[in-house]
Amino acid sequence: MSNSDLNIERINELARKKKAEGLTQEEAKEQTALRKAYLESFRKGFKQQIENTKVIDPEGNDVTPEKIKEIQEKRNNPN
Repeated sequence: MSNSDLNIERINELARKKKAEGLTQEEAKEQTALRKAYLESFRKGFKQQIENTKVIDPEGNDVTPEKIKEIQEKRNNPN
């Protein structure tokens, strides 16, 4: 199991406990930190996925948004 999976498991465990009986102050801080770390990781992965996407229309034309093309150009030609 990856670290991300373990974090999600712990986030869910804390959410269930919060709903059932409440969290201690320490557990609430842990939950906040885990959620923040999870969201940062998710956003980073999502951004990378978008930046590596090429959009092709049914006629075979590259219709990737210009902003994405610029990011891809900068990544491929850092000079």
